[in-house]
Amino acid sequence: MKNLPMRETRRIGIVMNGVTGRMGRNQHLARSIAAIRADGGLDVDGVVVMPDPILVGRDEDRLRRLAEQFGIERYSTDLDECLASDDDTVYFDAQTTARREDSLAAAIEAGKDVYCEKPVATTSRRALELAALAEGAGVRNGAVQDKLFLPGLLKLADVMDSGLLGRPLSVRIEFGYWVFPEALGATQRPSWNYRSEDGGGIVLDMFCHFHYVLDRLIGPVRSVSCATATHVSKRIDESGRAFAATADDAAYAVFALDDGVVAQVNASWCVRPYRDDLFVIQVDGVDGTAVADLRRCRVQPGSTTPRFVWNPDLPQDGDPRDRWLEIPDREPPVNAFRRQWELFLRHLVNGEPFPWSLRRSAQGVELAELALQSSAERRWVDVP
Repeated sequence: MKNLPMRETRRIGIVMNGVTGRMGRNQHLARSIAAIRADGGLDVDGVVVMPDPILVGRDEDRLRRLAEQFGIERYSTDLDECLASDDDTVYFDAQTTARREDSLAAAIEAGKDVYCEKPVATTSRRALELAALAEGAGVRNGAVQDKLFLPGLLKLADVMDSGLLGRPLSVRIEFGYWVFPEALGATQRPSWNYRSEDGGGIVLDMFCHFHYVLDRLIGPVRSVSCATATHVSKRIDESGRAFAATADDAAYAVFALDDGVVAQVNASWCVRPYRDDLFVIQVDGVDGTAVADLRRCRVQPGSTTPRFVWNPDLPQDGDPRDRWLEIPDREPPVNAFRRQWELFLRHLVNGEPFPWSLRRSAQGVELAELALQSSAERRWVDVP
């Protein structure tokens, strides 16, 4: 039996801050970095790239348990010490938005390449400052834009690129679910999401996503009209204490795009979904329509569109859900966060393009700001 040649392995040390939180733990640690390590690393041009994380946070006991769970040797409560070390060249941040800004700045000033959750900052001014700081320091940088890598959205992007729908006319996005406010342990989201003073609110959280999704599928948003609401005024925090919700928990927006395309967006943590998934996007075009959720995409070409006639006195002749074709999977689905992590690691190793930069992410923060301004002033606001 021949001896197989040894493959070169390249270690990449990553300071992972905020992984004790839900998103950082589940998506970025468990389903991305730990999963890549469990699979033996990432192949990049014949080189095995092995991420080597050090977990950082404020609770040493929780960090220790996480490290033991995922077979990670290193953890620390001292971020400054981690940033000062030459052993780790990448900084990742999944903290709350308000905490992220200063930590990102410190990592950039320490010469680390940076990758972070969105939104990059609580204001577009601060987000642009961080982008300029990273560009000036010459560090590679990126922000999470996970919705682009969902199986359903990848299929929808292929449909749009194919021209099957013809000229786009309109977009409808429905996002949200019921977040329990009543009892300790029942809520699915952290309490800071409902305090504007802590960077909470569904507009700041979700409009960053809507920005890059619409930009990829149709084109840039040119103006916005938005109405926000705080439908549930009192919630319960992690300690079981009631507090007044100060952030928006629902938003209802209309975006104007190029060529007369109109996008309608409903986002709410106060809705009980009666639809195929928690996130559904529909694009209507002259020649057809496509509907995508997190994993699936269906299309209805003009040639198979039923000829409905409005008559409330008689049942419809045919089910509106008939005559839709499902786009098949071209490859086994991959976790959206892991897929983007792999692209960022490739970017670090061989310079493959990574367009989802801090500057690009700042545009999503700007759209969120303008939507909040529109709601406060009850008017359309142009997007520069």
